[in-house]
Amino acid sequence: MRDLSSSLPSPSRRGLLKGVGGAALLGAGIPLLSACGSSGSSSDPKTVSLGSNASDAVPKKAFAEIYAAFKKQSGITVDVNTKDHNTFQEQINSYLQGTPDDVFNWFAGYRMQFFAAKNLASPIDDVWEKIGGNFPDAMKKLSKGADGKYYFVPLYTYPWAIFYRKSVFAQHGYEVPTTWDAFVTLCKQMKKDGLVPIAFGDKDAWPAMGTFDQINFRLNGYDFHVELMAGKAAWTDAKVKAVFDHWAELLPYHQDGFMGRTWQDAAQTLVSKKAGMYVLGSFVGQQFTNKADLDDLDFFAFPEINSAYGQDTVEAPTDGFMVSKAPKNKAGVSKLLEYLGTPAAEQIYLKADSSVVAASSKADTSSYTPLQKKAYEMISGAKSLTQFMDRDSRPDFTSTVMQPALQKFLQNPKGVDSLLSSIERQKKTIFASS
Repeated sequence: MRDLSSSLPSPSRRGLLKGVGGAALLGAGIPLLSACGSSGSSSDPKTVSLGSNASDAVPKKAFAEIYAAFKKQSGITVDVNTKDHNTFQEQINSYLQGTPDDVFNWFAGYRMQFFAAKNLASPIDDVWEKIGGNFPDAMKKLSKGADGKYYFVPLYTYPWAIFYRKSVFAQHGYEVPTTWDAFVTLCKQMKKDGLVPIAFGDKDAWPAMGTFDQINFRLNGYDFHVELMAGKAAWTDAKVKAVFDHWAELLPYHQDGFMGRTWQDAAQTLVSKKAGMYVLGSFVGQQFTNKADLDDLDFFAFPEINSAYGQDTVEAPTDGFMVSKAPKNKAGVSKLLEYLGTPAAEQIYLKADSSVVAASSKADTSSYTPLQKKAYEMISGAKSLTQFMDRDSRPDFTSTVMQPALQKFLQNPKGVDSLLSSIERQKKTIFASS
């Protein structure tokens, strides 16, 4: 899942992902991301190598159970090469240009299309001829490259929203806010009541992007989000300035010390009832290891800001698998992807990780928790779905420009005009490159 970094220190994003033509630079002490074995991928017909970013305990275990079931069915072993989630993200360019594993975990949408367009991934139309009936049209669209070919097999999806503890809201008599003014008023009340209104940890630099997205599409709509992420709209547009103005209004209610805190650490303040709310993906539930605590977790859609757009857009990142440019075991890869595209594979994953919902429209939802059912309803009922800033835009732009820029804003919200001018200058350079 995108947003599952481990608690290992993350190197600076600046200087990383300088475009597909450049090698990713590394922070000291973090090993290079490389494929399993010295040759990159196994040529053994009974083995498929897989590069995994599932370094957190819950998804790591869930994937292991899928691969065990696949081996039992096919006799093929999945040789998993797991790396710290953030390290995997930051080194993906150089990894795919080298000798990558046969298959690798990745994300739907622009991030998938970017590598497909660079010929760093193999099309898998043959696989989709067999699994296509398992997925709705929205998932099919998310799995295609710009050339119309399939490059991706989706496994699960999940919404970003505002998470809270039902018991905390009941104790204080809080009501779920549906408008921006009501949201700010609630934050003020939580602060008076001795709570951290909004849990926040941005040590790994990506969580802040989720808050930007929520405010942006609530304020300016889905189409503007798409144009901005694609480099077509200007970051100096007054619409973008308005996003930061709204965000600045919320900053007094964000958790202090966010630069030194991971998302997991921030989640623990929601678990311990020290924080009232948390803007994050539903994977936050992975940090609720006690069933009673998890049963107390709930969420609501980010409040309306502009009545023209209401709450009609939901950020719903979709995770799955891609095939590297020259897999050694093509036959084994096809068998694995065909299996990963079945409702049976999704059920295995969902049994181990109840924080997400199936990408397949044929998956059994009868065992969904109330939280999963609500997530499914939110995603299926949305007018528009987004993927998350660093999936809806170029990876070199989001890593080298947006992550440090958002952190700079969070630490000094008064220098927005010059910051946006800087972002726009860098965007033009990056999007003009091949």
